Amino acid sequence: MGQSAVGRVWTTIARSLRLKVLLLVLGALLLLAVPATFAFQWIIGSTTLTLGTLFAERQILYDRQRGLGALNREVALAETLSRSPVIMDWARAESVAPLRNRGLAELEHYRQAFVDGSYFFVVDASGNYYFNDRDGSYTGDQLRYRLSPSNPRDGWYYATSAMGPGCQLNVDNDDELRVTKVWINCVVQQGEDVLGVVGTGIDLSTFIRNVVESDQTGVESLFVDEGGAIQATRDASRIEFHSITRQEEDRRTIFHMLDRATDRAELADMMTVARSENRPVSATFMRVEGRKRLVGVGYLDQLGWYNVTVMDVDAIIDRRLFLPVGALLLTMMASVAFFAVWLFKRSVLDRLAQAQASLSSVEAGDFSRRLDGFGRDEIGRMAATINRMSSAVKLNRDELEFAVRERTQRLESIAYLDSMCGILNRRGAVDAFAQAERAGGADQTTGFVLVDIDNFKEFNDTHGHRAGDAVVIAVAERLLALTSEGEFCGRWGGDEFVVILPDCEDYRLQASLRRLHAGLVDEPVALPDGSHLAITVSMGAGLSPRGEGLDEAAHRADLALYRAKRSGRNRWAIHDPKHDVALSDGFAAA
Repeated sequence: MGQSAVGRVWTTIARSLRLKVLLLVLGALLLLAVPATFAFQWIIGSTTLTLGTLFAERQILYDRQRGLGALNREVALAETLSRSPVIMDWARAESVAPLRNRGLAELEHYRQAFVDGSYFFVVDASGNYYFNDRDGSYTGDQLRYRLSPSNPRDGWYYATSAMGPGCQLNVDNDDELRVTKVWINCVVQQGEDVLGVVGTGIDLSTFIRNVVESDQTGVESLFVDEGGAIQATRDASRIEFHSITRQEEDRRTIFHMLDRATDRAELADMMTVARSENRPVSATFMRVEGRKRLVGVGYLDQLGWYNVTVMDVDAIIDRRLFLPVGALLLTMMASVAFFAVWLFKRSVLDRLAQAQASLSSVEAGDFSRRLDGFGRDEIGRMAATINRMSSAVKLNRDELEFAVRERTQRLESIAYLDSMCGILNRRGAVDAFAQAERAGGADQTTGFVLVDIDNFKEFNDTHGHRAGDAVVIAVAERLLALTSEGEFCGRWGGDEFVVILPDCEDYRLQASLRRLHAGLVDEPVALPDGSHLAITVSMGAGLSPRGEGLDEAAHRADLALYRAKRSGRNRWAIHDPKHDVALSDGFAAA
């Protein structure tokens, strides 16, 4: 009976070509279902990884820019301060009052430029710790305490000074000062001698708010040091304070967040590769605190930190967008069996390949390849989403590049202008002298004039710093008005100014000195209290032949200035290069 039923079914199939094709197609569908399922999962995973990696790269580059924007300027200023000759001279003879006063004045000058408005300086020979804050609370009393090698809380200094030249960053809590900051520690070193450590700090809460706070769902940005110690992140409980002095086995690191030893080893390799090969970003999936996360790593070579971005890809990229594509494939295979493979390739794989190629172009920085003509189905909507994402990434990159250019211009302006007077600072004057030399011919000379306000210290002590600042600003404004096009003026330091006269000869130098002296002392200076004060200035000048160098030009002008002061002040003198440095033939104003 059973054999008869099977026989009848087989006979029916043998007689029906439709059934044969249907069975063959069904069999092919069954054979294709398994590899097609794996292929579709691979495409989803590959596309998700590509999108996630691209997002990780842009996020890390964005965080890098924010991090550098917040810290790089402060590191540069602190490093410049560590190379200041004034600071080095003071550190070698701390007890000498004039050197101490000049050193404190230099620190106070930089304090006004630091974002935090604070500084610290440790003198290696004595261990004395000098500090002042944004409000100038310790002005006149900057020596706060003395460091000791036996005090564990002072270990940061001895660890930093042992690292050699350069600047180190450390998230730390100063128990003596009761502040928690990202500290920038720069070693002051002259030759092989470590003279101390100088630097500033950025308030931790401000740093986290400006750098690592993000409203992006599913994204956590962390900054870690070379040992993996977390220096900054949104969750303050993760931050490793005192990372310089804490023993390695006691430190909270990024590796403690990973569940598997293989992931910890892979993350260490990614950090090594990011530093040695300077890749923009590398990313892979890892188990982070019990969940699968995409972890991206980038290296901030200017700061010596790593930017680690932990992303929940499911929160960023909704995988349900791919489900209609799968349903569409199954429907096409069932309803148009004969063309199933061809339709699958043409309608799905080819279009996804274009989408992936478009994403690869975006990843490579080419935003010109767009996914047009994809229709309105699920893949079309995905293509439209990719197009919008590409446009958004391009816009974000353009905005970042614009922000970088704008920030660079602002930093250059800050670096070359005196913050109080608005004219060139010492660095700007050095650059101006180099410009004047480059612009002149081989036989042309450059005039270099030093202007010093007479009896400024006594006036400052008598009338106060506000009145002294008013005099300094007035002299700067007058110098700016007295210099012609092509000439430069700047603040050399304190109450001393410089004027640079390109393509200058002896008769023009004398005429310029008369003009400058008359213009500076002709009218009294208005003080903040409404009174007026007549001022005098002493000036020293010299002519510098092309290629001689700024140091020699400044030395010559300084000798002439000394002669003018020694001759009674309120006059000018010119160094005669035909005689020795004693200025035997200097000129004095009538």
